[in-house]
Amino acid sequence: MALVEAPSLYLGLGALYERQLDAHGVGAMMLTHKWQPADLLAPHSDIDVRVLLSQAPTDWEEWNHRLAAAHTAAVGREISHRRLLEHPPGFAFTMAEADGRLVSAPELATWSLISGSARDFQRWKSRAQMAPWCEVDERFYRGILEGRLGGRYQLAADSTDNVVEDITAYRRHCVAWHCLAPCWFAAAALATRTRCPGKTAALTQWRPDGLDGYAALFLGHAEDRPDTPPRSPRHLLRTAHVALEAAMRRVPEANSPAGQGNERARTDWVMTAGMLRVRVARWLYYLDPPPGVATEYLIRREAKELRAAAQTLNALAADESTSAQRLAARMGALIPTGPTTAGTLRATLALWHRQKSTVQDFLTLTPGDAHP
Repeated sequence: MALVEAPSLYLGLGALYERQLDAHGVGAMMLTHKWQPADLLAPHSDIDVRVLLSQAPTDWEEWNHRLAAAHTAAVGREISHRRLLEHPPGFAFTMAEADGRLVSAPELATWSLISGSARDFQRWKSRAQMAPWCEVDERFYRGILEGRLGGRYQLAADSTDNVVEDITAYRRHCVAWHCLAPCWFAAAALATRTRCPGKTAALTQWRPDGLDGYAALFLGHAEDRPDTPPRSPRHLLRTAHVALEAAMRRVPEANSPAGQGNERARTDWVMTAGMLRVRVARWLYYLDPPPGVATEYLIRREAKELRAAAQTLNALAADESTSAQRLAARMGALIPTGPTTAGTLRATLALWHRQKSTVQDFLTLTPGDAHP
């Protein structure tokens, strides 16, 4: 599929997703997706949705069942949706949380609007861009680097099971867009102390002396330009390592700015809750996908996010001297921290159902109550 078709493809995909959520009673006030439209490169990029709700549902478990059903219906519409809609949404927030600046600014800076109030969305984006640089930014961008540099990115882990077009081109896309571009994006932000909106913007705008050629090369490969000579994925990966080694020499050493403890804790709480709010929908979809859809690799990926959530909850629990801290400790005890398998997810679904009141209370807690 030609790159010029990508905007209309993803606009149509977003509209379809909105219709399916509405049909299944998910009740979204706003839908956004991570990254900018220029970063979604057909037919390889999937769309990573965030759901904004007017208020927390009275039953998060039941809401997740509706979300999983809506996602399954959307994937079932076209075989290409197995990849384009690889997984259910990554986060769910309330409008009040976004309006109250409780969504991480570097995360929100990457969002693009699918549906909902453009005025609210632009206000949030502007505030995210203007907010003072803080520890949340350092952790966000350095976390991207730590997950990929030093050989941590594994091309084989980018499964091709749900890819229905040109596997070799997809693997080149993975090197350019899942390895090099996120690191370039993070390095650009750290070097300039600016919240970059996306991968294409970073590769286009941040080109220190000596790095222009690398940026142009990987932008060309990501977009599959006809004037970019194709390289094997492994050759491209070796070049990516060299390019990133050069780029990292422009990134200052970690130096977290002083942050306000209460504000950081509330953001950590909301980001962790936002991620956990959609986990049941993901697990339901992974355990019972549409015919022909592979989800084993997605099940394995859950381990990383669950470990991070458990670590954050442990930190939020601190000495358990407040009711919010004790709730964080109880929720943390319900999260598996080892490798994830289908059995792990089934067991955790059953555990969360038995401990439904704890899960509901944690996912619904008013952000202002989440003091460290």
